[in-house]
Amino acid sequence: MQANHPIHDYRIARGTRASTSLLWLGLTIVVVLASLPWWGDSSWMREFVEISCYFIFAMMWNLLAGYGGMVSIGQQAFFGLGGYAMLALGNVWGVNPFVGVLLGAVLAGLISIAVSRIAFRLQGGYFAIGTWVIAEVFRLTVANISAVGGGSGTTLTALRGIDKATRESGTYWMALACVVASVAMVYLFLRSKQGLALLAIRDNEVAARSQGIAVDRMKLAVYAVSAFGAGLAGALYFVGNLRISPDAAFSVNWTAFAIFMVVIGGIGRIEGPLVGALVFWALNKVFSDYGSWYLIGLGLIAIVTTVFFKQGLWGFVQQRWGWSLFPTSRRLVPSERPAFINAASAASAALAFNAHHPE
Repeated sequence: MQANHPIHDYRIARGTRASTSLLWLGLTIVVVLASLPWWGDSSWMREFVEISCYFIFAMMWNLLAGYGGMVSIGQQAFFGLGGYAMLALGNVWGVNPFVGVLLGAVLAGLISIAVSRIAFRLQGGYFAIGTWVIAEVFRLTVANISAVGGGSGTTLTALRGIDKATRESGTYWMALACVVASVAMVYLFLRSKQGLALLAIRDNEVAARSQGIAVDRMKLAVYAVSAFGAGLAGALYFVGNLRISPDAAFSVNWTAFAIFMVVIGGIGRIEGPLVGALVFWALNKVFSDYGSWYLIGLGLIAIVTTVFFKQGLWGFVQQRWGWSLFPTSRRLVPSERPAFINAASAASAALAFNAHHPE
């Protein structure tokens, strides 16, 4: 009687049962949040818009630095450009500010392509400082444009004809849509071949180039997408804030806070900026009245996290319990139904192989 022996058949897996459950939980939360304007307080909507802006900006910095390896401390340049573009389109040209949010983000992304020709000439720490200098150039330039309020800033007047309830609910829904779209865009990109190429560039740019990866083109694309997201966050923030000034829009604090959020949550993880944004928002609401002590506290929290939780809070959770809301890594796992091979057939195949491949 001939015996059949199992052979191991493998497949590529990304998600787990835990990640699927967490994903469904996340979708349920999104549906509940979408109904908030009908049953929630207006202050809740304003808080959500603020958290959304923090999260989007931090996620785009994480895409640039955590996945692309390009550490920038000047992303506030595109945050401010998005906000000012939205305001100029609304106040000067009469464009609906909600449409101006998207147009402002697009403009920030296009300007980043021109800026990259200067920034990409620098490497390492010089790149980081250079992006900060570029942001300061934008701040000083905008401060001398009287049409948008100059150095003292101005108010968004394009929303005056819209009642408060409609304005707040519209801003809230747009913030929710921007969060979902940003997460989906980054997640699908990282699961693609281009995402693998980006990780290869981050780990070793020379080796990636030797394998035929278009390093310069990929870095430019990530830089432009990150600038688009930063501009989107800036335009959205000032639609909700209704007032803008150069010092507020182009403040280096935006990038400093983004770095804090990414480090706390976990750099190089999509969930990291989300956890970091929630932690930062909570700390900001509870301790911001303590002035400089509040900033010192943020620094101490960042130091403790980097010492004891080097992969961030979500990195610790993922390492401890294997939770992943947005799995992007690939794992080789045995298939659930192993194939079987007849022992006689295996022997015949082995004899045939040896006949054609003598030692």
